[in-house]
Amino acid sequence: MSWVIGWWVDILDIAIVTFLFYKLFQLIRGTRAAQMFLGLIIIIAASFIADWLRLDALNWIISSLKTVWVVAFVIIFQPELRRVLAQLGQSRFVRYFMRPEHLVVLDEVVGAVRELSLRRIGALIVIAREASLRPYIDTGTRINAKVSKELLCTIFTPQTPLHDGACIIVREQIVAAGCILPLSENPMLPPALGMRHRAAVGLSEETDSIVVAVSEETGGISVAVRGNLRRKLDPEALREFLEELLTPAEAT
Repeated sequence: MSWVIGWWVDILDIAIVTFLFYKLFQLIRGTRAAQMFLGLIIIIAASFIADWLRLDALNWIISSLKTVWVVAFVIIFQPELRRVLAQLGQSRFVRYFMRPEHLVVLDEVVGAVRELSLRRIGALIVIAREASLRPYIDTGTRINAKVSKELLCTIFTPQTPLHDGACIIVREQIVAAGCILPLSENPMLPPALGMRHRAAVGLSEETDSIVVAVSEETGGISVAVRGNLRRKLDPEALREFLEELLTPAEAT
């Protein structure tokens, strides 16, 4: 029975190695590295033949070069290996075990918005995307701290110096707070909207940023994006909407 298990293990081993070489060849096909890759396969085949035929001198020479092979392989195929590792990190299997940074940030933002809404504390949270927000960041106070629910709630606590302005998040950092945003002049906006919500829409009209606003009067949660304001969201709906906006669509 043991020989059957060993036979299947050998087949699996050969299949995995063959697959890895095939995928690597796919990546480098049509490049100068393809010729080097074929040369490397020839050398490896020669090593197996030398070992099988017991050509001791040739086998000794090839074995002595094994360490050099590893270094040469890494140097020659550095761009291809970097591409393979990047693709591996973006695979669904890896993402199942590693939570993307933007989702970790969303956990903190949604948690803070939930608490601020329950306490009816006004807030204006900007989540940057591609467009630079430097002109607006410069109007506030630099924070440069990792995003956390506790820090966001502290920033918007009434009677504190920064609670009236907007908080700007770039990637996983709160870069500034107390920032001044442009007010929307869209005549189609409801007249009852206050300055906080008009500022949220105003920034979303000028940049691709996502702006979350919490009403001080009602505790209502709104999101402004691309000049549109989505109102009356609960924390769960907020999470789903932000995740939809921030998660890049996978190629089909």
